[in-house]
Amino acid sequence: MRKICVITGTRAEFGLLRLLIELIAKDKDLQLQLIATGMHLSPEFGYTLDEIIAAGFTVDRKVECLLSSDTSVGVSKTIALAISGFADALESLQPDLMVVLGDRTEILGAVIAAGMANVPIAHLQGGETTEGAYDEAIRHSITKFSHLHFTSTEAYRKRVIQLGEQPNTVFNVGAIGLDAVKKLKLLNREEFEKSIDFKLKKRNVLITYHPVTLEKEVPIETFENILTALDELTDTALIFTHANSDKNGRVINKMITEYVETHKDKAIAFKSLGQLRYLSALQFVDFVIGNSSSGILEVPAFHIPTINIGDRQKGRICNDSVINSDNSLKDIKKSITFALDKTFREKIQRQELLYGNGTAAEKILKTIKEQNHISLKKSFYNIDN
Repeated sequence: MRKICVITGTRAEFGLLRLLIELIAKDKDLQLQLIATGMHLSPEFGYTLDEIIAAGFTVDRKVECLLSSDTSVGVSKTIALAISGFADALESLQPDLMVVLGDRTEILGAVIAAGMANVPIAHLQGGETTEGAYDEAIRHSITKFSHLHFTSTEAYRKRVIQLGEQPNTVFNVGAIGLDAVKKLKLLNREEFEKSIDFKLKKRNVLITYHPVTLEKEVPIETFENILTALDELTDTALIFTHANSDKNGRVINKMITEYVETHKDKAIAFKSLGQLRYLSALQFVDFVIGNSSSGILEVPAFHIPTINIGDRQKGRICNDSVINSDNSLKDIKKSITFALDKTFREKIQRQELLYGNGTAAEKILKTIKEQNHISLKKSFYNIDN
Protein backbone atom coordinates (compact mmCIF):
# COMPACT_ATOMS: atom_id res chain seq x y z
CA MET A 1 0.00 0.00 0.00
CA ARG A 2 1.25 3.45 -0.89
CA LYS A 3 1.63 5.67 2.16
CA ILE A 4 0.08 9.11 1.59
CA CYS A 5 1.08 11.63 4.25
CA VAL A 6 -1.20 14.68 4.62
CA ILE A 7 0.04 17.74 6.54
CA THR A 8 -2.31 20.15 8.30
CA GLY A 9 -1.42 23.14 10.43
CA THR A 10 -4.57 25.25 10.77
CA ARG A 11 -8.29 24.91 11.41
CA ALA A 12 -9.16 26.32 7.97
CA GLU A 13 -6.68 24.11 6.15
CA PHE A 14 -8.01 20.94 7.83
CA GLY A 15 -11.52 21.92 6.78
CA LEU A 16 -10.37 22.23 3.18
CA LEU A 17 -8.48 18.92 3.24
CA ARG A 18 -10.97 16.90 5.23
CA LEU A 19 -12.88 15.28 2.35
CA LEU A 20 -9.64 14.34 0.62
CA ILE A 21 -8.32 12.86 3.87
CA GLU A 22 -11.50 10.81 4.18
CA LEU A 23 -11.14 9.51 0.61
CA ILE A 24 -7.53 8.49 1.19
CA ALA A 25 -8.44 6.77 4.46
CA LYS A 26 -11.18 4.74 2.78
CA ASP A 27 -9.15 3.70 -0.26
CA LYS A 28 -8.03 0.06 -0.07
CA ASP A 29 -4.86 0.76 -2.07
CA LEU A 30 -3.64 3.64 0.09
CA GLN A 31 -2.52 4.09 3.67
CA LEU A 32 -3.27 7.47 5.23
CA GLN A 33 -0.64 9.14 7.38
CA LEU A 34 -1.64 12.38 9.11
CA ILE A 35 0.69 14.95 10.65
CA ALA A 36 -0.70 17.84 12.71
CA THR A 37 1.40 20.93 13.29
CA GLY A 38 1.25 24.71 13.75
CA MET A 39 -1.89 26.24 15.26
CA HIS A 40 -3.53 22.82 15.73
CA LEU A 41 -1.23 22.27 18.71
CA SER A 42 -1.63 25.72 20.29
CA PRO A 43 -4.19 26.41 23.07
CA GLU A 44 -3.95 30.09 22.13
CA PHE A 45 -5.46 29.29 18.75
CA GLY A 46 -8.03 26.80 19.99
CA TYR A 47 -5.96 23.59 20.11
CA THR A 48 -7.82 22.37 17.03
CA LEU A 49 -6.05 19.00 17.16
CA ASP A 50 -9.18 18.02 19.09
CA GLU A 51 -11.29 18.74 15.99
CA ILE A 52 -9.18 16.32 13.93
CA ILE A 53 -9.51 13.56 16.53
CA ALA A 54 -13.24 14.26 16.97
CA ALA A 55 -13.66 13.77 13.24
CA GLY A 56 -12.42 10.21 13.70
CA PHE A 57 -8.89 10.53 12.35
CA THR A 58 -5.70 9.17 13.88
CA VAL A 59 -2.87 11.68 14.04
CA ASP A 60 0.33 9.76 13.32
CA ARG A 61 2.74 12.52 14.33
CA LYS A 62 2.54 15.93 15.98
CA VAL A 63 5.19 18.46 14.97
CA GLU A 64 5.50 21.26 17.51
CA CYS A 65 6.92 24.38 15.90
CA LEU A 66 4.75 27.41 16.70
CA LEU A 67 6.41 29.89 19.07
CA SER A 68 4.41 32.25 21.30
CA SER A 69 5.62 35.14 19.20
CA ASP A 70 4.34 36.80 16.07
CA THR A 71 7.46 38.87 15.36
CA SER A 72 9.53 38.32 12.23
CA VAL A 73 12.13 36.54 14.37
CA GLY A 74 9.47 34.27 15.88
CA VAL A 75 8.07 33.38 12.46
CA SER A 76 11.56 32.56 11.12
CA LYS A 77 12.29 30.34 14.12
CA THR A 78 8.94 28.60 13.59
CA ILE A 79 10.07 27.63 10.07
CA ALA A 80 13.37 26.35 11.47
CA LEU A 81 11.59 24.27 14.11
CA ALA A 82 9.23 22.92 11.44
CA ILE A 83 12.13 21.75 9.29
CA SER A 84 13.69 19.98 12.27
CA GLY A 85 10.45 18.41 13.46
CA PHE A 86 9.35 17.23 10.01
CA ALA A 87 12.78 15.76 9.33
CA ASP A 88 12.25 13.43 12.29
CA ALA A 89 8.59 12.71 11.44
CA LEU A 90 9.31 11.83 7.81
CA GLU A 91 12.28 9.65 8.77
CA SER A 92 9.92 7.70 11.02
CA LEU A 93 6.90 7.46 8.69
CA GLN A 94 8.71 6.98 5.35
CA PRO A 95 5.76 8.16 3.20
CA ASP A 96 5.53 7.54 -0.53
CA LEU A 97 3.90 10.93 -1.14
CA MET A 98 3.33 14.03 0.99
CA VAL A 99 0.24 16.19 0.41
CA VAL A 100 0.27 19.88 1.35
CA LEU A 101 -2.01 22.84 0.72
CA GLY A 102 -1.33 26.52 0.31
CA ASP A 103 1.33 28.77 1.67
CA ARG A 104 1.77 28.59 5.45
CA THR A 105 5.19 28.98 7.08
CA GLU A 106 5.02 25.56 8.75
CA ILE A 107 4.19 23.99 5.38
CA LEU A 108 7.33 25.56 3.92
CA GLY A 109 9.30 23.87 6.70
CA ALA A 110 7.59 20.56 5.90
CA VAL A 111 8.39 20.64 2.18
CA ILE A 112 12.03 21.61 2.79
CA ALA A 113 12.37 18.56 5.04
CA ALA A 114 10.59 16.38 2.46
CA GLY A 115 12.83 17.69 -0.31
CA MET A 116 15.93 16.70 1.62
CA ALA A 117 14.42 13.28 2.41
CA ASN A 118 13.54 12.54 -1.25
CA VAL A 119 9.81 12.40 -0.49
CA PRO A 120 7.62 13.37 -3.49
CA ILE A 121 5.24 16.26 -2.80
CA ALA A 122 1.73 17.01 -4.08
CA HIS A 123 0.78 20.68 -3.68
CA LEU A 124 -2.76 22.05 -3.70
CA GLN A 125 -3.62 25.61 -4.76
CA GLY A 126 -0.34 26.70 -6.22
CA GLY A 127 -0.07 29.43 -8.83
CA GLU A 128 -2.23 31.87 -6.87
CA THR A 129 -1.06 35.37 -6.02
CA THR A 130 -1.38 37.34 -2.78
CA GLU A 131 0.72 40.45 -3.27
CA GLY A 132 0.22 41.80 0.25
CA ALA A 133 1.69 38.84 2.13
CA TYR A 134 4.89 36.83 2.27
CA ASP A 135 2.59 33.89 1.53
CA GLU A 136 3.22 34.80 -2.13
CA ALA A 137 6.89 33.80 -2.00
CA ILE A 138 6.19 30.79 0.23
CA ARG A 139 3.53 29.43 -2.14
CA HIS A 140 5.77 29.65 -5.21
CA SER A 141 8.67 28.12 -3.27
CA ILE A 142 6.47 25.17 -2.34
CA THR A 143 5.58 24.81 -6.03
CA LYS A 144 9.26 24.42 -6.92
CA PHE A 145 9.69 21.74 -4.25
CA SER A 146 6.60 19.84 -5.48
CA HIS A 147 6.13 17.13 -8.08
CA LEU A 148 2.34 17.08 -8.55
CA HIS A 149 0.30 20.28 -8.66
CA PHE A 150 -3.45 20.71 -8.18
CA THR A 151 -4.63 24.23 -9.01
CA SER A 152 -7.99 25.90 -8.46
CA THR A 153 -8.36 27.59 -11.88
CA GLU A 154 -6.93 27.18 -15.37
CA ALA A 155 -5.19 30.56 -15.06
CA TYR A 156 -3.35 29.29 -11.97
CA ARG A 157 -2.46 26.08 -13.79
CA LYS A 158 -0.80 28.15 -16.50
CA ARG A 159 1.08 30.15 -13.88
CA VAL A 160 2.51 27.00 -12.28
CA ILE A 161 3.67 25.91 -15.74
CA GLN A 162 5.16 29.40 -16.19
CA LEU A 163 7.22 28.66 -13.06
CA GLY A 164 8.84 25.83 -15.01
CA GLU A 165 6.71 22.84 -14.03
CA GLN A 166 5.96 20.22 -16.67
CA PRO A 167 2.35 20.58 -17.98
CA ASN A 168 1.63 16.86 -17.47
CA THR A 169 2.20 17.31 -13.71
CA VAL A 170 -0.20 20.25 -13.30
CA PHE A 171 -3.94 19.61 -12.92
CA ASN A 172 -6.77 22.15 -12.68
CA VAL A 173 -9.23 20.54 -10.24
CA GLY A 174 -10.97 23.61 -8.79
CA ALA A 175 -10.88 24.94 -5.23
CA ILE A 176 -11.10 22.06 -2.76
CA GLY A 177 -13.05 24.21 -0.30
CA LEU A 178 -16.08 24.03 -2.59
CA ASP A 179 -16.29 20.26 -2.03
CA ALA A 180 -17.55 20.80 1.52
CA VAL A 181 -19.97 23.52 0.38
CA LYS A 182 -21.49 21.02 -2.03
CA LYS A 183 -21.52 17.94 0.21
CA LEU A 184 -21.68 18.98 3.87
CA LYS A 185 -25.07 19.00 5.62
CA LEU A 186 -25.16 22.48 7.13
CA LEU A 187 -26.85 23.59 10.32
CA ASN A 188 -30.21 25.34 10.14
CA ARG A 189 -30.61 28.74 11.82
CA GLU A 190 -31.79 27.35 15.14
CA GLU A 191 -29.03 24.72 15.23
CA PHE A 192 -26.41 27.31 14.34
CA GLU A 193 -27.54 29.76 17.03
CA LYS A 194 -27.44 26.96 19.60
CA SER A 195 -23.97 25.90 18.45
CA ILE A 196 -22.54 29.40 19.04
CA ASP A 197 -24.76 30.23 22.04
CA PHE A 198 -25.73 33.51 20.43
CA LYS A 199 -28.89 34.93 18.90
CA LEU A 200 -28.68 36.26 15.38
CA LYS A 201 -30.24 39.60 14.53
CA LYS A 202 -32.08 41.09 11.58
CA ARG A 203 -28.73 41.65 9.90
CA ASN A 204 -25.57 39.59 10.48
CA VAL A 205 -21.92 39.97 9.46
CA LEU A 206 -18.96 37.57 9.57
CA ILE A 207 -15.54 39.19 10.08
CA THR A 208 -12.13 37.58 9.52
CA TYR A 209 -9.12 39.87 9.27
CA HIS A 210 -5.48 38.79 9.15
CA PRO A 211 -2.31 40.91 9.22
CA VAL A 212 -0.85 42.08 5.91
CA THR A 213 2.59 40.64 6.46
CA LEU A 214 4.52 42.65 3.85
CA GLU A 215 3.54 45.93 5.48
CA LYS A 216 5.78 47.30 8.23
CA GLU A 217 2.96 48.90 10.20
CA VAL A 218 0.75 46.85 12.50
CA PRO A 219 -2.74 47.15 10.90
CA ILE A 220 -4.37 48.72 13.97
CA GLU A 221 -5.85 51.67 12.09
CA THR A 222 -7.34 49.46 9.38
CA PHE A 223 -9.03 47.18 11.87
CA GLU A 224 -10.29 50.18 13.85
CA ASN A 225 -11.81 51.49 10.61
CA ILE A 226 -13.59 48.16 10.10
CA LEU A 227 -15.01 48.28 13.64
CA THR A 228 -16.10 51.90 13.27
CA ALA A 229 -17.89 51.19 9.99
CA LEU A 230 -19.65 48.13 11.40
CA ASP A 231 -20.70 50.09 14.51
CA GLU A 232 -22.90 52.27 12.33
CA LEU A 233 -25.08 49.31 11.30
CA THR A 234 -28.27 48.97 13.33
CA ASP A 235 -29.77 45.71 14.58
CA THR A 236 -26.69 43.84 13.35
CA ALA A 237 -24.89 40.87 14.91
CA LEU A 238 -21.12 40.68 14.42
CA ILE A 239 -19.39 37.29 14.37
CA PHE A 240 -15.59 37.50 14.58
CA THR A 241 -13.12 34.72 13.91
CA HIS A 242 -9.59 35.28 15.22
CA ALA A 243 -6.59 36.06 13.07
CA ASN A 244 -4.05 33.32 12.47
CA SER A 245 -0.51 33.09 13.81
CA ASP A 246 1.05 35.32 11.16
CA LYS A 247 3.25 38.23 12.15
CA ASN A 248 1.18 40.68 14.29
CA GLY A 249 -1.85 38.36 14.39
CA ARG A 250 -2.02 38.58 18.19
CA VAL A 251 -2.52 42.35 17.95
CA ILE A 252 -5.69 41.82 15.91
CA ASN A 253 -6.96 39.16 18.31
CA LYS A 254 -6.46 41.49 21.28
CA MET A 255 -8.52 44.16 19.53
CA ILE A 256 -11.28 41.63 18.81
CA THR A 257 -11.38 40.52 22.45
CA GLU A 258 -11.57 44.11 23.71
CA TYR A 259 -14.32 45.00 21.25
CA VAL A 260 -16.47 41.99 22.12
CA GLU A 261 -16.06 42.70 25.85
CA THR A 262 -17.66 46.13 25.37
CA HIS A 263 -20.28 45.04 22.80
CA LYS A 264 -21.60 41.77 24.19
CA ASP A 265 -25.13 42.62 23.07
CA LYS A 266 -24.17 42.35 19.41
CA ALA A 267 -20.74 40.75 19.03
CA ILE A 268 -19.18 37.35 19.60
CA ALA A 269 -15.73 35.96 18.76
CA PHE A 270 -14.23 32.51 18.17
CA LYS A 271 -10.69 31.22 18.02
CA SER A 272 -12.07 28.67 15.60
CA LEU A 273 -15.61 28.24 14.28
CA GLY A 274 -14.64 25.00 12.58
CA GLN A 275 -15.71 24.11 9.07
CA LEU A 276 -19.33 23.14 9.81
CA ARG A 277 -20.17 26.26 11.80
CA TYR A 278 -18.24 28.54 9.46
CA LEU A 279 -20.00 27.31 6.32
CA SER A 280 -23.34 27.22 8.15
CA ALA A 281 -22.85 30.85 9.16
CA LEU A 282 -22.57 31.84 5.51
CA GLN A 283 -26.23 30.91 5.04
CA PHE A 284 -27.33 33.57 7.52
CA VAL A 285 -24.92 36.50 7.19
CA ASP A 286 -25.57 39.45 4.92
CA PHE A 287 -21.94 39.80 3.96
CA VAL A 288 -18.41 38.77 4.91
CA ILE A 289 -15.75 41.39 5.56
CA GLY A 290 -11.99 41.16 6.07
CA ASN A 291 -9.15 39.73 4.00
CA SER A 292 -9.35 35.95 4.30
CA SER A 293 -8.92 33.75 1.24
CA SER A 294 -12.24 32.09 2.09
CA GLY A 295 -13.96 35.33 1.09
CA ILE A 296 -12.54 34.86 -2.40
CA LEU A 297 -12.85 31.08 -2.75
CA GLU A 298 -15.77 29.68 -0.73
CA VAL A 299 -18.05 32.60 0.17
CA PRO A 300 -19.11 33.35 -3.45
CA ALA A 301 -20.73 29.89 -3.61
CA PHE A 302 -23.33 31.24 -1.15
CA HIS A 303 -24.07 34.20 -3.44
CA ILE A 304 -23.43 36.78 -0.74
CA PRO A 305 -21.01 39.73 -0.92
CA THR A 306 -17.43 39.63 0.28
CA ILE A 307 -15.79 42.92 1.23
CA ASN A 308 -12.10 42.25 0.66
CA ILE A 309 -9.98 44.89 2.40
CA GLY A 310 -6.46 45.92 1.44
CA ASP A 311 -3.72 44.09 -0.43
CA ARG A 312 -3.48 40.75 1.39
CA GLN A 313 -5.41 38.93 -1.35
CA LYS A 314 -4.42 41.26 -4.18
CA GLY A 315 -3.91 39.32 -7.41
CA ARG A 316 -6.46 36.56 -6.84
CA ILE A 317 -9.14 35.94 -9.44
CA CYS A 318 -12.42 37.28 -8.02
CA ASN A 319 -16.09 36.50 -8.56
CA ASP A 320 -18.53 39.36 -9.11
CA SER A 321 -19.63 39.14 -5.46
CA VAL A 322 -16.19 40.28 -4.21
CA ILE A 323 -15.99 44.00 -3.45
CA ASN A 324 -12.41 45.24 -3.15
CA SER A 325 -11.90 48.07 -0.67
CA ASP A 326 -8.87 50.05 0.42
CA ASN A 327 -8.04 50.49 4.12
CA SER A 328 -9.73 53.87 4.59
CA LEU A 329 -12.85 54.32 6.67
CA LYS A 330 -14.51 56.12 3.76
CA ASP A 331 -14.00 53.26 1.32
CA ILE A 332 -14.98 50.59 3.84
CA LYS A 333 -18.26 52.44 4.52
CA LYS A 334 -18.86 52.81 0.78
CA SER A 335 -18.24 49.09 0.27
CA ILE A 336 -20.68 48.14 3.05
CA THR A 337 -23.36 50.31 1.44
CA PHE A 338 -22.72 48.63 -1.91
CA ALA A 339 -22.81 45.15 -0.33
CA LEU A 340 -26.28 45.89 1.06
CA ASP A 341 -27.58 47.32 -2.23
CA LYS A 342 -30.58 45.34 -3.41
CA THR A 343 -29.72 45.51 -7.12
CA PHE A 344 -26.17 44.26 -6.51
CA ARG A 345 -27.36 41.43 -4.28
CA GLU A 346 -29.86 40.31 -6.92
CA LYS A 347 -27.18 40.40 -9.61
CA ILE A 348 -24.76 38.12 -7.79
CA GLN A 349 -27.42 35.44 -7.39
CA ARG A 350 -26.75 34.69 -11.05
CA GLN A 351 -22.95 34.94 -10.99
CA GLU A 352 -20.78 32.27 -12.57
CA LEU A 353 -18.55 30.56 -10.01
CA LEU A 354 -14.90 30.64 -11.09
CA TYR A 355 -13.35 28.01 -8.81
CA GLY A 356 -14.85 24.75 -9.97
CA ASN A 357 -17.86 22.61 -9.12
CA GLY A 358 -16.96 20.98 -5.80
CA THR A 359 -15.36 17.78 -7.10
CA ALA A 360 -11.68 18.58 -6.41
CA ALA A 361 -11.05 15.84 -3.83
CA GLU A 362 -12.15 13.03 -6.15
CA LYS A 363 -10.05 14.40 -9.00
CA ILE A 364 -6.99 14.71 -6.76
CA LEU A 365 -7.36 11.17 -5.44
CA LYS A 366 -7.79 9.77 -8.96
CA THR A 367 -4.63 11.53 -10.15
CA ILE A 368 -2.59 10.45 -7.11
CA LYS A 369 -3.57 6.83 -7.74
CA GLU A 370 -2.64 7.10 -11.42
CA GLN A 371 0.78 8.57 -10.61
CA ASN A 372 2.40 5.43 -9.24
CA HIS A 373 5.96 6.36 -10.14
CA ILE A 374 6.87 9.97 -9.44
CA SER A 375 10.33 11.00 -10.53
CA LEU A 376 12.20 13.27 -8.13
CA LYS A 377 14.23 14.64 -11.04
CA LYS A 378 12.45 17.57 -12.64
CA SER A 379 13.31 19.21 -15.95
CA PHE A 380 12.51 22.93 -16.16
CA TYR A 381 9.72 23.51 -18.69
CA ASN A 382 10.38 26.51 -20.92
CA ILE A 383 7.10 28.03 -22.09
CA ASP A 384 8.80 29.32 -25.28
CA ASN A 385 9.25 25.74 -26.50
